[in-house]
Amino acid sequence: MRSLLLALFLLGGSLAACAQAATPPYDPNVAHRSIQTLQLWPELQGELALKNGDYLLLALRGERTAASADFAGRRLGFDTRRARVAYEHFGSATWSYGATVQLVGDGHGAIVIPEVLLRHRSPIFGSFTFGQRLSLERDFNNIGAAPLGSGPDGQTWTRLRVDLEKLLPLGSDATGLALRPRLSYEASTHLRFQKATNDPDERTIQYTSLRGEVGVRVSPRFDFTPWFAYQTSYQQNLVFTDATGTIPVSGGKINAICPTIGLDVRFTILPAGSKADRVQLPTQH
Repeated sequence: MRSLLLALFLLGGSLAACAQAATPPYDPNVAHRSIQTLQLWPELQGELALKNGDYLLLALRGERTAASADFAGRRLGFDTRRARVAYEHFGSATWSYGATVQLVGDGHGAIVIPEVLLRHRSPIFGSFTFGQRLSLERDFNNIGAAPLGSGPDGQTWTRLRVDLEKLLPLGSDATGLALRPRLSYEASTHLRFQKATNDPDERTIQYTSLRGEVGVRVSPRFDFTPWFAYQTSYQQNLVFTDATGTIPVSGGKINAICPTIGLDVRFTILPAGSKADRVQLPTQH
């Protein structure tokens, strides 16, 4: 009996030691994942197709957390609201360039974000289309406004997005009902050419978005796109220590991941005599 109790005591001690060994001390230099609350982002778009194949776009988007809490900045049912105007010119079948202006508000302030962009799209692997979008944007105010969506808040930012898509017509009509599965990845970084001594440390990439979607084209004038994305903010936070001031317990490198569900609904105006082989971009633009 004594032998059995001794064996159980030794086994318990071994398990406790293993449990302690399995929990390493907090390392602020190692990136720690933090899963945030699910985000809901519906967007309504109106696109005017010009006769030369270019387009003008007006988009209105609301962003809110799926949590039921009533946030102080919530207006019209959304924590953040975005209005975007865009124009894009197609210089050829593969190259285009344009500009956008966003107005972003979250109940605490507003930010105006102008952007210039360059885009390249070309066939790959036969029926797939590979796209690249490079842009430069400037935030003219830095009070409030959640970072996710157009990149982190700050001053001057550059963004690179790549995507792969395929158009799947569901009938004999080439402009009729079709599905448009697509996968995109975007990375944003803060352009800071000269760092002051009191500037905070930053990660090389501050924001990424991995997005999967299936667009549904009902007609040339109406389509909608449900999508899901993992949007990550790469943070370099202050390191907090325990009562002794020597052992870190939180802070440092944090990867804040926001799972996001969205729905883009687009209405397109096609004037008489518009370009027959016009290229219509995905709703992410």
